Amino acid sequence: MNKSSFFIVGKHAVFEALKNKKRKILKVFLTEESKKNIHRLSPKKNLLKDVKIYFKTKKELDKYSKNEGILHQGYVAEIEHLEKIELKEFISDKNNLTFVCLDEVTDPRNIGSLIRSAASFNIDGLIVKERHFPKESKLMYKSASGCVEHLNIFEVSNINTTLKFLRDKNFWVYGFDSKSNKDFMDVKWEGNNILLFGSEGSGIKHHTNKYTDFSVKININENVESLNISNSAAIVFHHINQHKKIS
Repeated sequence: MNKSSFFIVGKHAVFEALKNKKRKILKVFLTEESKKNIHRLSPKKNLLKDVKIYFKTKKELDKYSKNEGILHQGYVAEIEHLEKIELKEFISDKNNLTFVCLDEVTDPRNIGSLIRSAASFNIDGLIVKERHFPKESKLMYKSASGCVEHLNIFEVSNINTTLKFLRDKNFWVYGFDSKSNKDFMDVKWEGNNILLFGSEGSGIKHHTNKYTDFSVKININENVESLNISNSAAIVFHHINQHKKIS
């Protein structure tokens, strides 16, 4: 079955896609210098073997990123989507999993930064609503700095149904809410957990909040209203990762 293709830009996004054996690369558009950099970064393996390469000037590559206002750095690739991962199959033989789930979060830059943090701090997967996930966004891939290739991403049709299913499979759902009375650092973070984040504007939807087991927050300076969601997530991911290492 033929898959739809799309373009990504940026050094890390393209380089990590080339390294991913599961990723189908259709074409790569490079400057002479960026080709040399790829060989420098991977001297023992020719990542460009069997890949269609087109050499362009930086100005010629600008057309792939100018509409988004992001820098291509001399790297552009046309790629296919990865095979979808089925959540039910993934959890069937695993324990002590930590997933992050996004409710109505749609900003590509924030999602990309969150993906980068999740991959960096060993979060087991990201659950997103398929209809809201900007899966072909150059900005998301650029912000993720190649980490889309290193994180399990589960696209689901309904967040509430998915949370209900996971709760039935012994997952605890923690909803992050700045109005909560409980500090997330007071949680033991044992077993299977889901970290639920809502949109920056309206937070977790009321109906979705019914599927949470606990409401928690990040304690910050009382004079500051809130943190950016990607910053909040990075703090939480780092803490849980450290907790798991010592427990």
